[in-house]
Amino acid sequence: MNRRTFMNVAGVPSLVMSALISVGAPARADVKLPALFGNHMVLQQKQADKVWGKADAGEEVTVTIAGQTKTTKADDNGKWSVTLDPLKAGGPHEMTVKGKNTVTFDDVLVGEVWICSGQSNMQWDLGQANDGDLEALAANFPKIRLISVPQLGTQEPKDDFRGQWELCTPATAKGFSAVGFLFGRQLYQTLDVPIGLIDDAWGGSAAEAWVRRDLLEKDEKYKGLIDRWVALEKDQDSLKAKYEEALEKHKEAVAKAKEDGKPAPRAPQSPSGLMNGNSRPGNIYNGVLKPTIGYGLKGAIWYQGESNASRAYQYRNLFPLMIQSWRDEWGIGDFSFYWVQLADFMAEKSEPGDSAWAELREAQTMTMSKLKNTGQAVIIDIGEGQDIHPRNKQDVAKRLARWALAKDYGVKVPYQSPTYTSMEVNDGKIIVTIDNATGGLKAYDFPEVKGFTIAGKDKKFYKATAKLVGNNKVEVSAEQVSEPVAVRYGWADNPICNLYGKDGLPLTPFRTDDWAGVTAEAK
Repeated sequence: MNRRTFMNVAGVPSLVMSALISVGAPARADVKLPALFGNHMVLQQKQADKVWGKADAGEEVTVTIAGQTKTTKADDNGKWSVTLDPLKAGGPHEMTVKGKNTVTFDDVLVGEVWICSGQSNMQWDLGQANDGDLEALAANFPKIRLISVPQLGTQEPKDDFRGQWELCTPATAKGFSAVGFLFGRQLYQTLDVPIGLIDDAWGGSAAEAWVRRDLLEKDEKYKGLIDRWVALEKDQDSLKAKYEEALEKHKEAVAKAKEDGKPAPRAPQSPSGLMNGNSRPGNIYNGVLKPTIGYGLKGAIWYQGESNASRAYQYRNLFPLMIQSWRDEWGIGDFSFYWVQLADFMAEKSEPGDSAWAELREAQTMTMSKLKNTGQAVIIDIGEGQDIHPRNKQDVAKRLARWALAKDYGVKVPYQSPTYTSMEVNDGKIIVTIDNATGGLKAYDFPEVKGFTIAGKDKKFYKATAKLVGNNKVEVSAEQVSEPVAVRYGWADNPICNLYGKDGLPLTPFRTDDWAGVTAEAK
């Protein structure tokens, strides 16, 4: 457009007149949809999928896809939504959303949608996994679609994020969640339907950050947790002073590390980083999860717990609360929720003892009995003692995929690790019975069974001798314990244990006692 100013008949510059008119006229709001809806998206098959967005208050909005049309009107706040009739797997389709303007989405597929959540072990990208370069080179799967939600910690609920659906290519897969991609690839190669994966994991995140804060505030079990955060929120000046002091010490530590040829220590977290970070109750729920709630999906996979290990007893209730609250808000029923139990990590210890990580694993296992349509991938055998981020994401993803294939898609594959079911004392020995031991049990690497400890009424545990008796029973004893009352298996940060079902899935760590653990009083 040329830059001359044209005059109207009254002698007022026409550009000025246009501006004056626009000030008095109501602003027009085009029909808009959040980032979850876009080119290349995957909609959940065989489900009444919700589509939503914004427009002018009272504006009529029509959504058309695959021969069906749904019409609604935006409410007084300009929000609208429609619910599509269930669609069959396939595509590509075109979705048209029409109000005062028209928005068209191309290459829309219908298939299976899974959300991939948790902390760093879920966030860990494919490029950093075992043979990640080779995995990425072979990741040409145009019917697998990927979208990532940026990390935003806030107390203000958000309804959108910056992101877009992308086809799975070597480039896009390499930077995507390794566990998420490998899980989705297994589903795709088995089911031969489009797969949509939503990655919203945040490294180092605490479970309470993924939960609506008001749910925690009204439950007495989390009073200590909430009170700590309220105190921090009120004490910003003190936090700032402590931060500046810590910065000075950090500079000295960096200089010393450089002088000694050692890696620089991690910088202290700023008060703003703490407030906007991944541990404050409700932060991730509001900034990351909330914008995705309602999108049609089959289920969720979850890899988290490390950040809550010091409060493992609290996790017994917090984790089920998180899952149920997600389900309640999604409004599509008790969708499948499968998680990864904590791997073995830290130094191996020669003698039995307490373990916060063992207690967190126990809390994860307990969740299966509290909520239906849940499952646990046990990986007590594939961790790394000196690395909290095991590079073997392939086996992690396969064990999660077994749950989904068996429970959601009717594929006949072993999926649940053997689990403790009962015990009996007999002549100074304890016989434990194991369930889900398809084909029986087998000790790997060593001929003898390792990983069991036993205790009497004094609650002192000793390494035990264990042997298989029958298809699914283990006899446990120790010379030091003549009258045993309790047995534990794999009860350590990094236990030496070697019992598997003959289908190759490891025995789930367990204990038969309910004696108070090291995290019992942690709030």
